[in-house]
Amino acid sequence: MHAEVVVDGVPFGEGPVWCPDGTLLVTSVAEGAVYRVWPDEGRAERFADTGGGANGAALSSDGGVVVTQNGGFDFAATGLFTDPPPYRPAVPGLQRVWPDGSVTYLTEEPLQAPNDLAVRADGTIVFTDPGPFPPPDPTIARVLSLSVADGVRVVADGFWYVNGIAFEPDGGLVVIERSGLLRLDPTGGNEHEWIIEDLGRGGGDGFCLDVDGRFYVCSTVAHCVLVVDVDGTIVERLTIDGDGLTTNCCFGGADGRTLFATDALPGRVVAFENMPTRGLELHAWPSGIASQ
Repeated sequence: MHAEVVVDGVPFGEGPVWCPDGTLLVTSVAEGAVYRVWPDEGRAERFADTGGGANGAALSSDGGVVVTQNGGFDFAATGLFTDPPPYRPAVPGLQRVWPDGSVTYLTEEPLQAPNDLAVRADGTIVFTDPGPFPPPDPTIARVLSLSVADGVRVVADGFWYVNGIAFEPDGGLVVIERSGLLRLDPTGGNEHEWIIEDLGRGGGDGFCLDVDGRFYVCSTVAHCVLVVDVDGTIVERLTIDGDGLTTNCCFGGADGRTLFATDALPGRVVAFENMPTRGLELHAWPSGIASQ
C-alpha cells in the first residue's frame, strides 16, 4: 500500500485528528502550533498558537481539540533543522484549543512533559506524562487522568518512557512503553501485560486502532506504520517513501478508511487510502464539562 503526500510545511507534526468537517487538525511540536489541513485541497493553515511543544491531540465536542503540551524543545540544539523555529517554552500540561483558535489550560499545576492522550467514553482524559528524554534515573514516567470528579490523578507509574496511548474496542487501555505495546492493568495496579514487547527498529510512537482492534503504530526512524494484530503479531508494514521520522496517525476520510500519518521530518502529512478496515471511532472530549 502506497502513502500519498497530503501536504507539507508542518514542522515536526504530531497528533493528527480527523474532524467532522472533513479537515485534519495536526500539531507542530517544533513551532508550538496547531495546523488545520484540507486533505482534498492539499492545503494547510496555522490554526492556533500553543507555544512550547504541542504534542498529542484529541477532538473536543465543540470542534476544537485538547492538546498535550510537553513544554517545548530547543530544536536548534538537535540539528534536525537548518533553520529551526525559535524556542518558546510553555508550562507543561493539558491545553484546550477552542474553535476560534484561542488557547487555555485544563490543568492548573505544571506537569512533567505530557506526550499523548485518549478520551474515555465518560469524558475522562487519560494521558502519558513521561518527563524528559532521555529518561532520568530513577525514571519518572507515568500515566495520568483528568476528570471533573477527580481532577488530575495517577493511573499508573513506574514506567521507563511511556509514549502513545489509546483505548481498545472493549475499553482496555494500551500504551507505548520502551519499544513495545503494553496493556495496562484495568484495576489500576501495575500488573501490566505486553501485547508485543519489541516492535523492532524505530520502536513505536503514536498509534491508533481499527474496529477489529488491530494497532497501527508509527515506527519513527523505521519510517513506516506497523500493523499489529490483536495477538501482537506484526502483520504488515506500511512504508513511506524517502527519509523521515513518522510520529503519529489517525483514521479519517468520509468512510473512515483513510489512515493519515504525520511524517515529522521533513514535515509532511501522508495518507494511506482505501484501508481494508475502518478506523475505531473515537470519543470526543465533551467540552461542556469544563464549565460544570
